[in-house]
Amino acid sequence: MLLERSALPFDLDHTLGCGQAFRWEQLGDWWYGVVRQRVVKIRQTNDKLEFQVFPPTDDAEFIKSYFRLDDNLPLILSGISRDEHIRRAIQHAHGLRIARQEPWECLVSYICATCKNIPAIKNVILNLAKEFGRKIRTDHRDFYTFPDPHTISTTDLKTLERCRLGYRARYVLETSRIIHEGEDFDLEALRRMDYEEAKHALLQLPGVGHKTADCVLLFALDKLEAFPVDTWIKKDIFSYYSKHFEKRFIEEISSRPSLTPREYREIGSFGRRYFGKYAGYAQEYLFHYKRVGARHDQSQGQCASLANTNQLRRLNYP
Repeated sequence: MLLERSALPFDLDHTLGCGQAFRWEQLGDWWYGVVRQRVVKIRQTNDKLEFQVFPPTDDAEFIKSYFRLDDNLPLILSGISRDEHIRRAIQHAHGLRIARQEPWECLVSYICATCKNIPAIKNVILNLAKEFGRKIRTDHRDFYTFPDPHTISTTDLKTLERCRLGYRARYVLETSRIIHEGEDFDLEALRRMDYEEAKHALLQLPGVGHKTADCVLLFALDKLEAFPVDTWIKKDIFSYYSKHFEKRFIEEISSRPSLTPREYREIGSFGRRYFGKYAGYAQEYLFHYKRVGARHDQSQGQCASLANTNQLRRLNYP
């Protein structure tokens, strides 16, 4: 099925390759992912998205909702474009959108993400899906849906540990039982709360700290003001935004690898004040640029310098 991009701009590769979601893999021109119990095969060609969904559906709204094609991205980017650094990040990944993930899978994914890199997180989530999910065979490959809270809540700790969750296995098991029982906690209800109230609720769950809560709020529950703070964002604060903090605060957070809850809240509050109600978009552009784009730009600059030295015609990369 073809979907005209009615909401420009959009860049599929940046959106799926920026590290916000862990169930996507690129094979050639196509991206494959599992979204809400369906396998999605999608690619972008100029101003069109071509996709297939298994089990089949002809509902383009499924794709539009997941990729937030209803967001007014030009307006959002104009609002967060506060300085030269964020403008470089936007230029590098122009068209990146926040994906609208399924809340339960997003919650478990970010509980498992603590102290792990992106490839390791992907492996853990895939292990959970293989162990407890439903297999879908398509394009000669096996995919697995993500297990619901009931399925995980009825298993045992040793089975979860086999999925390489480590100490996080206990958190996932306890949280799944709370969500499954549903009497005191409703994930979807958080969407109707304001940011602070929803975050306070998430922080009551086992294994959920400030960063995990902010990631779930941003990537699954439509709280675009959430500003997750990780190692990459902390580095950006040192390099580009230290003037917005007291010198003593910068010295304190630079002296150790982790942040106290108070320090985390102060940086997150800065992000919301400085970038406004779409601070989450600013965070994701800065995060992606810090991880990938800055090195790419530096490499291009070195190539350009060499080309000028040798009086070669400079190549312009998109």
